Amino acid sequence: MNYLQYIVIGLVLIVVLFAIIKATKKDAGLDFNKLVELLGGKDNIINTESNMSRFKVTLKDVTKANKEGIQKLGAKGIVEIDNQLKIILGTDSKQLKKYIDEIK
Repeated sequence: MNYLQYIVIGLVLIVVLFAIIKATKKDAGLDFNKLVELLGGKDNIINTESNMSRFKVTLKDVTKANKEGIQKLGAKGIVEIDNQLKIILGTDSKQLKKYIDEIK
């Protein structure tokens, strides 16, 4: 009887482990390298700001940004004002800002 309990506990732990791994991969969310490329490359990015779910980026040349591609990558909305793009990304916005700050 004890062996059966250990087997059941082991199976439950394996299922939980797979669920955690799957959730972690899902949280990885956006491909930051691809997003930087869609913004016209790191040399096109002047400044970034992150506020809750929004990511604001100031670009040298806003025409180099592929807004349709950014939307397909997972942005929930994009607003262009002058040389800035305000992108609604959800929880990825802070991580993206940190990533861009590190590569610049």
